[in-house]
Amino acid sequence: MDLRALPDLFKLRIGVAIAFAALAGLAVQAGPALAPWQVAAVTVSVLVASSAAGAFNQYVERDLDARMTRTRGRPFVTGRFAPGPAWPRLIAAMVSGAFLLAAYASNLVAAAYVFLGAFVYGVVYTVWLKRRTWWNIVVGGLAGSCAVLAGAAAVSPVPSPPALALAVVLFLWTPPHFWSLAIAYREDYAAAGVPMLPVVVGEARAARAVRAGAWLLVIASLTPAALGLHWVYAAAALAGGGWFLLKCQALVARPCRDTARASFHASLVQLCGVLLGAMLDTALF
Repeated sequence: MDLRALPDLFKLRIGVAIAFAALAGLAVQAGPALAPWQVAAVTVSVLVASSAAGAFNQYVERDLDARMTRTRGRPFVTGRFAPGPAWPRLIAAMVSGAFLLAAYASNLVAAAYVFLGAFVYGVVYTVWLKRRTWWNIVVGGLAGSCAVLAGAAAVSPVPSPPALALAVVLFLWTPPHFWSLAIAYREDYAAAGVPMLPVVVGEARAARAVRAGAWLLVIASLTPAALGLHWVYAAAALAGGGWFLLKCQALVARPCRDTARASFHASLVQLCGVLLGAMLDTALF
């Protein structure tokens, strides 16, 4: 077993982003402050559950990954890890452990959101929808929303308006983010038979969908500022959102791999602005 491949297998970069979403949800939720160990435990539970879902995604999709240039270097495809029944058992143990840790550190509502986030990505998106419909990533965006709600529920089982608004932002962020990547690798998805939006409607129409989704996202990202957050958050959301919209406009003007990758990376800037802005805002005010 090549241990150096573990970060790739568990999609730790995605997991870290999801963990930050949970921290942002925790930060904007009104309620009694948690002890540092509780904050750490909830964050780790979200990271572990997300990592388990990422590994499950690669385990289930190893046949698709082998047919795509972008993913054919993944561990189950290259043989660095051999598929077998031990992997589903490990993944189930990770999700169960994450659920129990969140329940112990906070409450069952937060633990339920931790589980639901992994279930949406691992089962709803990966198993039920990805090979069947271009709506796959739209519904899959609920996984990010669950992370925000898990963090918020750790403070109070009933989410506050800013926490709900932030969960909506995470939901709306996923389609334009992932469709940008799908435009860049449209031929890969077509070869694998995966009905991502650019494969179904073409690059030009998909680019316009990315731009429309980005506008909805940026407008929604300002809602938390109207619900109690302050100028620090608003400035970060506007800066990241404006950059994303500029790159989306360039994508519509010239839909190709380069502009799609630029739009994809700009969506990450937008997400960082929203999450870090929310945490910084609540720390300062």
